[in-house]
Amino acid sequence: MYTEYEGIIFDMDGTLVDSGRLHQNAWTQALNQYQIPINFALMRSLAGVPTKETVDILVKHFDLNIQASSDEINEFKEAIVKETIHQYVKPTKLAEFARDNAGKRPMAVGTGAYTAEAKHILEICGLTELIDHLVGADQVKNPKPAPDTFLRCAELMKVKPEKCIVFEDAPAGMQAAKSAGMFVVDVLEVMQIKNDYFLE
Repeated sequence: MYTEYEGIIFDMDGTLVDSGRLHQNAWTQALNQYQIPINFALMRSLAGVPTKETVDILVKHFDLNIQASSDEINEFKEAIVKETIHQYVKPTKLAEFARDNAGKRPMAVGTGAYTAEAKHILEICGLTELIDHLVGADQVKNPKPAPDTFLRCAELMKVKPEKCIVFEDAPAGMQAAKSAGMFVVDVLEVMQIKNDYFLE
């Protein structure tokens, strides 16, 4: 399966890991705490965008004047994620593909989550030993939808971007992969992996 590609890159949330409810719950509590409106379609469109950037987009979109910084809101949300993580996360069926390729081709996770949280989630799901490299949003200057995350994955794997395949579920991530010159698989369309995140 996809044997023509030398390096494999996975998005994490909604792709390699089923964590939609984890983030929906944390976001719902955080947005209610800071009186930011919740628009399901908008939140879903921002899947894959890091927390602080998402807050900035929401504040601008709703033309809000809030006292809290995006850092404070990020810390509030991440605290809820840490408290509830074991209740919600589990691997998707893409984990089988990762197991089949372990030790055969280099594999990386390129995520919009921050590195510490991503490491924790991969550990809980028993996926850490399968992944050679992890690139979180805090490791790059421009996170998704910019290509930096996936280009850094390719660099760490020592594989040319055009020889990489990316598995993604979110528009921001698919745009990032295409901008990086990589082949991208929409896991919903191809594998019926549906991210249960702010669904109507």
